[in-house]
Amino acid sequence: MKIHSLGYRTDLIFNRFNGEVIDRGEYLVIRTPANPTFYWGNYLLFARPPKPQDYARWRDLFVAEIGPNPPVKHMVFGIDGTNDEIGDVDAFLTAGFEVERSIILTAQAVARPPRCNQEVTIRPLVTEAEWAENLELQIFCFQQDHEPVGYRVFADRSQAGARAMIDAGLGQWYGAFLGETLAASLGLFVEDGVGRFQAVGAHPDFRRRGICGRLVYETARLGLETMGARTLVMAADPEYHAARIYESIGFAPTEWQVGLQWVEK
Repeated sequence: MKIHSLGYRTDLIFNRFNGEVIDRGEYLVIRTPANPTFYWGNYLLFARPPKPQDYARWRDLFVAEIGPNPPVKHMVFGIDGTNDEIGDVDAFLTAGFEVERSIILTAQAVARPPRCNQEVTIRPLVTEAEWAENLELQIFCFQQDHEPVGYRVFADRSQAGARAMIDAGLGQWYGAFLGETLAASLGLFVEDGVGRFQAVGAHPDFRRRGICGRLVYETARLGLETMGARTLVMAADPEYHAARIYESIGFAPTEWQVGLQWVEK
């Protein structure tokens, strides 16, 4: 299956390393056995948007390929494409699915943003204490409405996967430090000249101070100058202000990434 979406294509960098990707022709099966509660690491990616008759068939395919509910407590379908066409989703919405949309931004060059904090030091995470602090930061930033215990397990496994990729020479995780305090962090991983950012997060105590702008700018520059990236890719919530920070650095909206997600309440 040829994938047109740059968002999904770069997602598969992580899915392949930490799990398995199986091509069924009209869809891909993505599994991450080491992290079964990772919704977007255990899903089906379809080549086209759903038609009215697809709900039951897609659901049955998910059960056959990923697993039944229980033990799986989610059902996720990615839809390949570059626009925000979601197809006929009435049956999915009636069943409790939500439409997931991200804006994909790309850059081939970057510039220092107008707000660029000079107090922080940008460097890779090194010590176990720094990685432990990063885990707490990631949980604080991204847990939101997730169940706390389950999300901690997911986040810990995800960080272990990122560290394995770093050990394999595929990327790096950078932090913005104020003294010894980790104020913000992100990952950048490169494959075939394409660099994909991961989990850009800043502690609320340090937001709106130009720290994320500085972190993304410095990391992007390193990606282009020393990590072999020719194109940088960032996925962002179109309703969240972070996309504007990325655009101030030189990223431009390129395409939409869409999918459907159901999670057991």
